Order: sequence, then C-alpha cells, then structure tokens
Amino acid sequence: MRALITNDDGIDSPGLAVLASAALEAGLEVVVAAPATQASGTSASVAAAGENGRVASERRSLPGLDVEAYAVAAHPGLISLIACRGGFGGKPDVVLSGVNLGANVGRAILHSGTVGAALTGHLNDVTSMAVSLDVGLDEPEPLWDKAGEVVRVVLPLLLEMPAASVLSVNVPNIADVRGLRWAELARFGTVQSRVDERDDGEVELVHVYAEESLVPGTDTALLAEGFATVTALRSVDRDVSSERALPAWPA
Repeated sequence: MRALITNDDGIDSPGLAVLASAALEAGLEVVVAAPATQASGTSASVAAAGENGRVASERRSLPGLDVEAYAVAAHPGLISLIACRGGFGGKPDVVLSGVNLGANVGRAILHSGTVGAALTGHLNDVTSMAVSLDVGLDEPEPLWDKAGEVVRVVLPLLLEMPAASVLSVNVPNIADVRGLRWAELARFGTVQSRVDERDDGEVELVHVYAEESLVPGTDTALLAEGFATVTALRSVDRDVSSERALPAWPA
C-alpha cells in the first residue's frame, strides 16, 4: 500500500518525519509531500503559490529516512488533491497528515490544514488520517515519539476500515498517556481567536484558551484527562433534518 505523508507545519517539521517513520514501520510505501513553508489554518484550501497555474515542488531529504520527499509551494489540501490525482507517482491508498504541532479538536477542525488534507483525501475516495499533538500555547517540549506510538496503534485500525474512512487523532503531550478513546467533537476547540484591537484598516487577533466548561466524552475533555482521542469524520454532506417545504416559485 502506498501512503502520502503531508502536514500543514511544513516540510521541516519533526512531526512529519515521525509520521513517515510510523508508516514505513507499518510496511507502507511512503512518499512525502508537504508545504515548503508554514500553512497552518488553511483548511482544505487548494491555493498554491505562483500565478501561472503550475505548482512548484523541490526534492528534499528527511533526516534518517530513505523516502521520496517534496517541498511543495501549496497548501496541504492542494497537495492531497494532487496526490490523489496521481501527481506524486501514483494515487495513494492512504493519506496521513501530521503530526501537527498543537491539537485539532472540536468543530474548529474546520480551519485546520492538517485535517483539511485528510478530508480532501476522503473526498477523493482515499482512506485518510490526521494526527495532532496537544502542545499548548505555553509551548512545552513536544513529545513527538509519544505521538508516533499512538500512530503505530491506530494505523492498523484505519487500514481495516471501509474505503475512504477518515480519522482525526489527538495525542496529549504527556509521557503517560492513559489510553485511547473514541471522542465526540467539542463545540469549538481548546484555543480560540479573539479580536483584541481594531484600528482603521487593521484588526489584531490573539489566541486564547477557551473558557467554556469541558463536556464529558468530547475530544477536549478526554485530552485533558490524559487520553489520546480518535474521532471518525465525515466531510461535506447533505443535512436533510433542516429541510422544509419550499415555496412555489415561479408562481
């Protein structure tokens, strides 16, 4: 099986190498394609740098890994799309995105480039997984190897799931993770943006911890309790529960 490894933190992120290493240990054929620069918060954007409709990529090497790797002038959503259309040497069987520096939890995953790459794989009928490490605003030392341990446990489960399944995995940044739990999405997320100042022509945003109470069973609550969380996701879908009779038009 062939795996695309991508992220939104960029080609030089240690989390990318951790994810690629776990995929290799699982026996997957690995190709790495990640943004040349930081692309956090880009959701499933298919934007690319440049104005001529062509996407630039550069061959790179990852320390300690003998894999095909590319630094791409594009957001992770577009990288995933390109891969799923055979742009990096054949359509992958699985898209693995991460390991992200910081949790991607709650409905705020809508904004995550890490999750966006996985959901783009799902939309293109490729099984996918986003993996994030809960490193908070106070920036403690990231325990990348702990995230790798969790990936090695969850990856076989992912590969046994129905085609085009997609998982979001979050790992607490602690040495003694208590275990794995399926989790609901919290209402928003752990960190939120706040408008701090607004001047003529400029708005200042700051990131703060959410002040809402943690709801038991949600990803934010379980992470706070020391569990790694697994959430199965669906991408864009029709919501029939909101549908009502439409007005007659034209009359």
